[in-house]
Amino acid sequence: MVKNCAFVFIKPQALTDKVKELAKSTLEAKGLKIDKEGQLDAKEIDEKMLIDKHYYAIASKATILKPDKLNVPNDKFKEQFGLDWTDALASGNCLNAKDACEKFEIDSAGLDEMWGAAKKSKNLVKLGGGFYCAKLEKKDKGTFYVFNGFFMSMRSKFVAEGSSIYYYVVEWDSATLTWADFRGKLLGPTDPADAPADSLRGAVLKDWKNLGLKSEPNTGDNAFHASASPFESLAERMNWLGHRVDRDHFGKLLLGAGVTRKQIKEWSVDPQVTWGPIAMTGSLFDTVEDLDSDWCLAKCQMMAGACNPRAKADLEVEIAKLKSHIAGYKQLHDSVMVIKEFVQVHAPKSQKKKESKEAVEEKPQARHRSGDRRGDGRGGEDRGDRGDRGDRGDRGDRGDRGDRDRRIGKGKGKGKGSRK
Repeated sequence: MVKNCAFVFIKPQALTDKVKELAKSTLEAKGLKIDKEGQLDAKEIDEKMLIDKHYYAIASKATILKPDKLNVPNDKFKEQFGLDWTDALASGNCLNAKDACEKFEIDSAGLDEMWGAAKKSKNLVKLGGGFYCAKLEKKDKGTFYVFNGFFMSMRSKFVAEGSSIYYYVVEWDSATLTWADFRGKLLGPTDPADAPADSLRGAVLKDWKNLGLKSEPNTGDNAFHASASPFESLAERMNWLGHRVDRDHFGKLLLGAGVTRKQIKEWSVDPQVTWGPIAMTGSLFDTVEDLDSDWCLAKCQMMAGACNPRAKADLEVEIAKLKSHIAGYKQLHDSVMVIKEFVQVHAPKSQKKKESKEAVEEKPQARHRSGDRRGDGRGGEDRGDRGDRGDRGDRGDRGDRGDRDRRIGKGKGKGKGSRK
């Protein structure tokens, strides 16, 4: 039996007592056990940057990292803004979203408004997945290149005074509910409009007014969050609840499978990983998404062995090894080619008929020769000294006993003479 464990929370805009009651009753009705539940307030979320770490791929460019730590593709940046990235960075006019709010002396809503205007005027470029830069200008403040400015409005919903989240740590048997169904059917798709009516998101959308929400749920404000995989759940418990890897059930399984603490920490921010016999590169979170705990553990174990740094290989040596390996298959290649090129020769129909007719004619002759050999056994002509006795036996049926006796007498005389 495989146990799955997920981290679920009600988002600030949907946090009401009625939604909490709905969440608990729905989770338990579906057979999930609630191991732990509680509330985290805006102050703690802000001070510990919990939401920033939660949305790390996006937030790292907006609040955590400074522009000089970002991997900005120069070709895309220059194509959009007509300036080399190194020159822009050297000018000191590059800011993350958090610093942009301070520089422009605006809040998250003000930055969101400037960001929308830049997008509309096409002063914005996508540099990668969840990675954007916009050229923003404000009178008396100057012009700056700002990264992921949209994140600040997302963040404000979690850190605004009076905001909070309510979380649940739940577990269940994967035999009764797969992780994919946990997200797709119990939680519901990202867009509540697509969610089943009996899912958490579907139920909130259907009755949002009676549940006490101020506005109708949508793709951005969809009421609930739930872990996308067992590994992501571990990363979220480490972030939001401060769990230690060696004291977490799934964390202990990973350590026992050979995944190091260093790898778990690095993977918790969803890096790009390269692994597999045929090298594949992609988001770690995407790689293990919707897998139950046993499959997730197995894939993490495979990635742990493939993601360790490797010494730089000598290209010539590697080529020589490859050629040697290929040469080992030459005999097999030659054999396959012989089989592939083989063409069966079929005799013409007229020749087949002739051969068939000859075969039929030969069969009686073979039987006749066989009969001769059986006759010889009784005294045939080919038996040398016994030939006369063979003649005698052969002629025995042609006359009476007296004639046969006389012939026998003559035969004996000849026989003795011949032996002389």
